[in-house]
Amino acid sequence: MYELIQASGCSYYIESPAKIGLIKIGDFEVCLIDSGSDKDASRKVRQILDANSWKLKAIYNTHSNADHIGGNNYLQKQTGCRIFAPGIECCFTRYPVLEPSFLYGGYPSKDLRHKFLMAAESDVEYLSQDVLPDGLEVIPLPGHFFGMVGFRTKDDVVYLADSLSSRESLEKYGITFIYDVGQYLKTLEMIKRMNARLFIPSHAAVTDDIAPLAEYNINKVNEVADKIAEACVTPLSSDEVIRRMFLSYGLTMNMQQYVLVGSTIRSYLSWLRDNGKIDITADDGMIRFKRA
Repeated sequence: MYELIQASGCSYYIESPAKIGLIKIGDFEVCLIDSGSDKDASRKVRQILDANSWKLKAIYNTHSNADHIGGNNYLQKQTGCRIFAPGIECCFTRYPVLEPSFLYGGYPSKDLRHKFLMAAESDVEYLSQDVLPDGLEVIPLPGHFFGMVGFRTKDDVVYLADSLSSRESLEKYGITFIYDVGQYLKTLEMIKRMNARLFIPSHAAVTDDIAPLAEYNINKVNEVADKIAEACVTPLSSDEVIRRMFLSYGLTMNMQQYVLVGSTIRSYLSWLRDNGKIDITADDGMIRFKRA
């Protein structure tokens, strides 16, 4: 773990729970794609930088989930590097309490105010093409989170962030976190047609053929949507739907899983509603969802 691996030319990645991209932009200067989950992870990144006599110039965050920005604060203080994040992700990175607040739908209790959902604040600037080093291209990857992006390097290596989950993860848990189901499916369809020398997803194996995994993810999304629609043959509240899905996939309920899976299930309900597959009823002081 935390091994530096050369993908091609100047393009590297650090093997970790959420893979960290590293790109050489000069003889002794590098930039990172994401920064790891916390201070401990970023210390290991710093050790890699020091061992190679590399100076960190910038961190480009793909999105604002805590496991991708958790090392920002430490690395910025240690190296003085600049940090960039796209659009609304920049706001969430500047004010990390927004993530657990968004997931819960209110002020998050202490059960949710921890490093896995709320990173330390960092000084972040908006990402645009003109702040990127030569040869690095932004790839919009919406769906998993608000405005997630990936990157393609001049070596034709593509960093895909959280746009796909591994087969192992989907087989074990069934449901992966999604903010916008419609956009997520469009992103997967785009990735399925993409060509590159190498693809580096954050939570799946590095590969030169991403299409099979993209198709598997698409099928899993449709499977979950079908299960939710089937459950709503009888009108159910959103929490009742969440309960059905937890039981169906054998998931363990706690506050963190409640907000992560619960937010995802509500996103599925919105997508099904927008596509005319689910109706809403409002009676007895409760909103219920019913298959159309």
